[in-house]
Amino acid sequence: MHQSHSAPAGWRGARRRLALVVAACAAVLAAVVAVPLVQASAATTGFVTRCGIHFCLGGRSYYFAGANVYDTFTYGGSYGDTETQWMDKARIDKHMAEMAADGVTVLRTWMFDHETWHGFEPSKGVYSEQQFSEFDYILYSAAQNNIRVIPVFENYWEAYGGIDTRLSWEGLPTGQANRWRFFNQSACPGCFTQYQNYVKYALNRTNHYTGVKYKDDPTVFAWELMNEPRYEGQGSAENVNGTTLRKWVDTMAGYIKSIDTNHMVGAGLEGHGTKYGFGGDEGNPFVAIQQSPYIDFTSAHPYPNEGWANLSLAQTITLINAWLSDSHAVVGKPFFLGEFNTQGVDRSTWWTSIYNDLQTQDADGSAFWWYPDAQAGGDNYSVKRGAPELSVFKAHSAYMVSKSGGNPSTSPSASRSASASPSPSASASPSRSPSASPSTSPSPSSSTSTGAGCTVGYSVNDWGGGFTVNVTVTNTGATAITGWTLKWTFGGNQAIGNTWNATVTQSGQAVTAVNMPYNATIAARDNVQFGFQAAYSGANAVPAQFTLNGTACAKV
Repeated sequence: MHQSHSAPAGWRGARRRLALVVAACAAVLAAVVAVPLVQASAATTGFVTRCGIHFCLGGRSYYFAGANVYDTFTYGGSYGDTETQWMDKARIDKHMAEMAADGVTVLRTWMFDHETWHGFEPSKGVYSEQQFSEFDYILYSAAQNNIRVIPVFENYWEAYGGIDTRLSWEGLPTGQANRWRFFNQSACPGCFTQYQNYVKYALNRTNHYTGVKYKDDPTVFAWELMNEPRYEGQGSAENVNGTTLRKWVDTMAGYIKSIDTNHMVGAGLEGHGTKYGFGGDEGNPFVAIQQSPYIDFTSAHPYPNEGWANLSLAQTITLINAWLSDSHAVVGKPFFLGEFNTQGVDRSTWWTSIYNDLQTQDADGSAFWWYPDAQAGGDNYSVKRGAPELSVFKAHSAYMVSKSGGNPSTSPSASRSASASPSPSASASPSRSPSASPSTSPSPSSSTSTGAGCTVGYSVNDWGGGFTVNVTVTNTGATAITGWTLKWTFGGNQAIGNTWNATVTQSGQAVTAVNMPYNATIAARDNVQFGFQAAYSGANAVPAQFTLNGTACAKV
């Protein structure tokens, strides 16, 4: 959410007036009503992870179409009884159901506010139980509607206080000219402590509706460090290279992963830079920041019709493709178009071209800005229920679901409980190499023939002309295999491009996959997984035979 559209004047004024009324009510209603744990079923199951340049869920590539609703946490009066006055559950549920009906599968939303009205942390180190209870319900309601959530921890801009408030708590000057101090540990060591304390509280919080800690909740798609961070105005070297912001990203994303081994982390970048012809160099270079080993995907926020940008539709497509190319080929991670929208043009026409391009270029996910509900205000970027461009979005979402193999992200019969925490991801320590395969991948059926000591599962996600494959190699023997090489021969003209969790080489139709250092051993009755993306024309049959270290394996 760039400052140019961060808070329309009319919206700001209405919110401030409401805050005054609420403050008066709060003076009278001082009691907070505690509520008991309510066990409830949830629909989202399994953690979305990164497999090389794509997302994965349940052993398959995962693509999504999402939306931003930054103000969901403000639904309700912010006074009085937590369950019936502070939050408006009916409004939250209604909006979640509307988004789900329009095809939204991932919601990016704010989990920050330093003001009195709906403040998560209205004063330094004081966390509002009532406000976090409302976010508990947001996660619960999202899960019931098969929507995953990307909560954003903090704001670079002034809306809801942002890092200006954190700077003021340390006695430091505020405003855009001073925000660099927040990311510089020498200039504001207390800012680092404040941020980490807030993150620690949120990740370890137990949702009082489900009994599940935030860090263990598969409803969370990923965490985002901050909305549009910059380390701006501190010299040309910093503007171009982003050295200080990269250190902050490494520190904070690494801290999150030290507590939460389940979820991915994104930086929340805008993607500005002179190399892209979109904005300037602002101390947050797209590649250098998101090459952090603790960041799992890239992001960018294009607003082509802003006066300072003034891009045509063709230029916008070129810009998006430049980010996509750098994300997949240079950074080596999935690409998330974290915010975007148009104004002053035919939105349906622009969205059709943008979404078609994302599909053609194999982008991983997007979230348009923004989808307010009927009770919310609006601005030039509002897309409310019934808007014609939502039919374009819905078709795109259906395509992304199909490309994911029929939306493996949801399972209405699944349930969460306090006694059954999800299992952690395959690796607690992030590295520059592709992340380990997701722990949620199904194991081969015990009723399958095991062949001569090994089986191979070959799970294809084919969208015509291109496909991804997750390969599961199982050691069915009684002793561990140390060092493995899997070979097969394609029956057509398949050409492998990107790979993850193995070194894959191809000579004509013959393919050889060799273990990485971190997955060289396959324990007895255990498996390893790797994957690849490829292109083809004509037929795309599953290979007829696989051999593991020269031994033929049964296909499963």
